[in-house]
Amino acid sequence: MKILRHWWLAGWLLSALAAQAQPTQPPQRYEVVCVHAACGELVATQQGSQWQVSYQFKDNGRGPELKEWIQIDAAGTWPRYRAEGVSTYGALIRDEFERQPGGSAQWRSRVDAGEQASTPAPSVYLAVDGSPWWLGQLTRALRDGQPRPALPAGEVRAERVLQHQLRDQSLVLYAVHGLDLAPVHIWLRADDGAFFAQLSPGWGGTIWQGFAADIPALEALQQQARSDELAALARRLAHPLPGLTVIRQVRWFDAPAAQLRGPADVFVYDGRIAAIQPAGSLDALRKLGVSQVIDGQGRTLLPGLVDMHSHVDPSQLLLNLAAGVTAVRDLGNSNADLAALKARIDSGEVLGPRIAANGFIEGKSPFSSQADFVPDTLAEALAAIDWYAAHGYRQLKLYNSIRPEWVKPMAAHARQLGLRVGGHVPAFMTAAQAVQAGYRELHHINQVTLNFLVGPQDDTRTLLRFTLPGDRAHTLKLDDARTRDFIALLRRTGTVVDPTAVAFEAMYLQRQGSINPSYAAIASHLPASLQRGLRAAEMEVNDGNARRYSASWAVMMDLVRRMHAAGVPLVAGTDATPGFAMQRELELYAEAGIPIPEVLRIATWNGAKHSDRAHEIGAIERGKLADLILIDGNPVERLADIRRVALVIQGGVALAPDELYAALSIRPFVPSAKIERP
Repeated sequence: MKILRHWWLAGWLLSALAAQAQPTQPPQRYEVVCVHAACGELVATQQGSQWQVSYQFKDNGRGPELKEWIQIDAAGTWPRYRAEGVSTYGALIRDEFERQPGGSAQWRSRVDAGEQASTPAPSVYLAVDGSPWWLGQLTRALRDGQPRPALPAGEVRAERVLQHQLRDQSLVLYAVHGLDLAPVHIWLRADDGAFFAQLSPGWGGTIWQGFAADIPALEALQQQARSDELAALARRLAHPLPGLTVIRQVRWFDAPAAQLRGPADVFVYDGRIAAIQPAGSLDALRKLGVSQVIDGQGRTLLPGLVDMHSHVDPSQLLLNLAAGVTAVRDLGNSNADLAALKARIDSGEVLGPRIAANGFIEGKSPFSSQADFVPDTLAEALAAIDWYAAHGYRQLKLYNSIRPEWVKPMAAHARQLGLRVGGHVPAFMTAAQAVQAGYRELHHINQVTLNFLVGPQDDTRTLLRFTLPGDRAHTLKLDDARTRDFIALLRRTGTVVDPTAVAFEAMYLQRQGSINPSYAAIASHLPASLQRGLRAAEMEVNDGNARRYSASWAVMMDLVRRMHAAGVPLVAGTDATPGFAMQRELELYAEAGIPIPEVLRIATWNGAKHSDRAHEIGAIERGKLADLILIDGNPVERLADIRRVALVIQGGVALAPDELYAALSIRPFVPSAKIERP
């Protein structure tokens, strides 16, 4: 690949010299908005056929800094592309691509290097860390709607969704397929195809300078388009279960007792579990007037999994269901958007897991994560709690920039209103101090580990909350009095811990170019264009830090095991790719030394109990909602079988995972169970 460097420099130099003879165009300027506040910028400057792009933003104390150099040819594609900078979590970005006039192509990025002797004429190179402007240019090249081969692998296409007049701008919304497990939406100007905006409803995005005030209107159009698509999928993929349904001859997991029972016949009527009876004959079932029979022989029935750390997005709904995640707890979102989405799910208009929402409150600081409530005074913080209580919330999540002296009065006020408080540990505070001030839940294993590492001046609103555990957790001795006292405090106060281990596994173990360990088991089932992204590490793990990061990760996982063994209640959350991340989260608990039956109880009963839903979900019991997953295998003996989901039942509807995965261009793991007449 040394030749790539020589070709790249020579080609770029010739292009640069040619560009100098052409007038420089006015730069295209864009604002980056995080929820309601400006948080960065993107500037694209043209000289001839070349564009230089500068892109950066900061939200929640982190964000990327990226520069791109892109040459655009007459066909609207890029024979040369280069990018450098740092990712959101500090990984170094390097990406170079060049296609020669004869059709050969070479590339080198932080995840791979390769070359092809010839490339199809309409092919496009997919950048590993491309900016929103690059995504806009990709969409512009795909406007004809035809699929194009992608380099290094896969194919991409753009679908025209709608046209909209915004002030003096005529805009077109496109959905780009092949980049992710859900379409990526991009707004282009209708006249010249120039990139106008990339928006993530509920978060914000990048938009042409001077149009930030129009983000809500464009987000609403995007959401409606996505909602219409999801409603069509619901009509096609939901299989109603009218009358009486029986899952016959099935092993079933008693979640509160953490025991496998059966075989038995489990009856579902009107969306609820009607009975659990000793396995009988098919003739006996006919006499009971059974409408549908599902064969459970050789299979295992579990309560639906509960992901206790989600940030729900419409694009994630089917992923959750296909993996058997029938309920989630949302820990930070646009309150209005989440309420609207929950209503659509509850009504059956769209398919998705049952949602329990936590109220999110962040303090005002230069490092704030933008949200609906970012108070600057204690009075404002207490008023936010009043709002959440009045709107029926049961739990609150406090965040990094909450001032330590606010925690005790906020927790006391919330407790008076019937709300439980937890979340991130505020900067300049330890986890033990947060619990003593009224926290009854701690999120993320890095936040728990920081309890033993932070000093008075350590600002964990920055990337330090990730790097400090990696650099120093390996020095901890978890059998010392300090650790025992901390764990005893958690147990005595009934404080719940949500480790989200899967959100950190790759952060501390993955090197650039190696497969993300959290998704190695499912990578081959994903579209080829997505598999490459699993080789991009979030943090810069290298020869200088890999050994201590690995040792620190082992200590963090041992802390999870020790907390469970001491009776500290754990819940299974992910804060990562829906569905697949939940499956890996459970494997990490088992690898840490928690017995598999206990792991499955954490993922079902504990999730229901600690999101105030144990009266409805979390166990296979008469009268509870029929949120059930049928596993083709026995995950109590082989936890990896948790990926072999043969059927999902949510209330009175059955879902076939192979159909759900096919809708997402994912290769199914097992054929779905048949629903038959007796």
